[in-house]
Amino acid sequence: MRQLSMATPRELTAAVGQRYREASRAEKARILDEFVVVTGFHRKHAMRLLRGDIRQSSVRRTCRRIYEEAERNALVVLWEASDRICGKRLKALLPLLIESMERNGHMGLAPEIRAKLLAVSASTIDRALGKIRQEGGRQRRRPVASALRRSIPVRTSADWKDPAPGYVEADLVAHSGPSARGSFIQTLVLTDIATGWTECAPLLVREQTLLSTVLTELRRQLPFSLQGIDTDNDTVFINETLKAYCEQANIVFTRCRPYRKNDQAFVEQKNGAVVRRMVGYRRFEGLEAAALLAELYRSVRLFVNFFQPSFKLIAKQRDGAHVRKSYSAPTTPHQRLAADPHTSDAVRARLQEICVSLDAVALLRDIRSAQQRLADLADVRSAGDSTTAAPPIDLFLASLRTAWKEGASRPTDRPILKAKRGRRRPDPLVQATPQLQEWFKAEPWRTGAELLTRLPAEYPGAYPDKLLRTLQRRLKSWRSEQASALLFGSADHAERFDETPVAR
Repeated sequence: MRQLSMATPRELTAAVGQRYREASRAEKARILDEFVVVTGFHRKHAMRLLRGDIRQSSVRRTCRRIYEEAERNALVVLWEASDRICGKRLKALLPLLIESMERNGHMGLAPEIRAKLLAVSASTIDRALGKIRQEGGRQRRRPVASALRRSIPVRTSADWKDPAPGYVEADLVAHSGPSARGSFIQTLVLTDIATGWTECAPLLVREQTLLSTVLTELRRQLPFSLQGIDTDNDTVFINETLKAYCEQANIVFTRCRPYRKNDQAFVEQKNGAVVRRMVGYRRFEGLEAAALLAELYRSVRLFVNFFQPSFKLIAKQRDGAHVRKSYSAPTTPHQRLAADPHTSDAVRARLQEICVSLDAVALLRDIRSAQQRLADLADVRSAGDSTTAAPPIDLFLASLRTAWKEGASRPTDRPILKAKRGRRRPDPLVQATPQLQEWFKAEPWRTGAELLTRLPAEYPGAYPDKLLRTLQRRLKSWRSEQASALLFGSADHAERFDETPVAR
C-alpha cells in the first residue's frame, strides 16, 4: 500500500467521523473496515478516533537545544576560516582547524564549547549555517602530427587503479575573460591522483619551453618525486619539447582520449574547486598580473593542501541506469599523503613540521588580499585604493564573524564593473528644447503630439512625426521634476526641468 502523508489520516477522520457517529451498527462496521484498510491504524485506535474520544495531536514535540548561540558563532568563524566549505568537509577539518587557530591565538574556546564543536555532525553544521549561506551566487588549434600523437600512450580514468603518489594529471586554465583574443595568462594545474595534492603556477604565454621551465619549478615544490604526467591533447603539451623533457627526467608521459574530459576528472575538478574558486573569470594579462597570481598561488597551495578536505571516489556500482558511488571520508591532501604507505618517514616529518607552523587564518587573509589586488587590476581601479592593503590579522579575524552578511567573500567572485552606457546619438531636440520648455511652462497639460504640431511653424522641415516618442519621454521627465517640486516645495526641483535631460 502507498505510504500516506501525515495530513491524510486527519482529513479522513474529519470527513468520516461525523457519518460514523450517526450511522447504524452495521454501517459503523463497514465504515470502520474501510477506514482501517486505508489508514493502517489499529482497529481500536480507529474506533476511538472516529468516536471523537481522542484527537490527533498537531503539536510538534520540542527537543532540548544542544548547540546554543555561542557554538553557532564559533562555527561561523570556523566556516569562514575554512573558506566556506561544505559541512562534511568542515566536520573533517574541525579538529585540525581549531587546534591551529588556538595555537596561533586566534580563538579561545571554553572546554564545553570545544567538545560540542568536535562532536557536531555534518548535517547539524549544514543546518546551523543554512540561513547564513542563503544570505551570503571558452579557437581551434592546428592538429598535432599524427606520428607524435601515436607515440604518446592513451590513459583513461579507469586505467589509474591505485597509483603511488607522484602520478599527476596536468591541465591549463585560461584567464581570458569574455574574449579569447590576444595574449592572456594561463594557469598550469597539477593534481596528484593518489592524494589530491594540487600545485598551480601562472604561464605568461602559451609556449612549450616556458611550460617545461614552470614544470621544473613545480617539481621542486612537490613533496614527492614526479613519476608520471597525464595531459589532454592540447598542442602546448603534445609536442617534442615536453616529450623529450619527460624522457630525460624519466617521467611517464601519457595523454587522454580526444574530446573526453572525464579521462582527466581529477584535474578538471580542481580547475573549478581551486583555480576558478580562487581567481574567478576575469581577464588577466601582463607581468604585473602574473606576479600577483604567483603570489596568490603561494598561499593557495598551503591552504588547499593542508586545510581543505576533499572527497575521493572509492568505487562505483551500476544498477541499470543508476550509478551508486562510494566516497572516502573527507581528508586533506596532506593527511592522505602522510597515511600513504609509499611515503617515507622523512617526508611525513617534514610535512608535519610545515603543518604545525601554518596559520589558516593568516593564509586566508593573504589570499583575500591578493584576490582584491587581482580584481582591482582587472577592473582598472585606482592604485591607491585602501582596500588593496592586507588588514591586520586581528581585524581580519574579527571580520570573519560577520563576513556572511556581505554575500560573496572572495573579491574575484564579485561582479565585474562595467562602464555606464551614455548617449549613442546626438540629441534630436537640442535646437528646439528652449522653445519646448517655454510652451511646457505656459501650458503643462499639452501632450507631446500637440507640441510636435507646433514645431514645423518655428522650424520648418526639421522635426518629423517620428520624433513623437522622444518628445513624450522628454515631457514625462519634465512632469516628474515638476511633481517633485510640488510635493517637496523645493525651488531646485522646480527649475531642474529647464536643463536638457539625458536621453534614454
